[in-house]
Amino acid sequence: MIENLITSDPDILNGKPIIKGTRIPVALILQCLASGMTREEILRGYPTLTDEGFNAALDYAARQFQGEEVHLYEGHVP
Repeated sequence: MIENLITSDPDILNGKPIIKGTRIPVALILQCLASGMTREEILRGYPTLTDEGFNAALDYAARQFQGEEVHLYEGHVP
């Protein structure tokens, strides 16, 4: 079940949400995608990351933004 694959422990990476059984933070998956890496490249680069863990990270991230207003800024931000 996807919900059980994301965990947070204050003793691991200062409590950042990680994929259970790894030290891979959800944010790392998002950063890899944002940098242009493909799903296959990420999975190949992190052998402890499973398809289910990858999906759980994306699901977790998406749920964090549900109901949130995201402001986008164009140009220079003071």
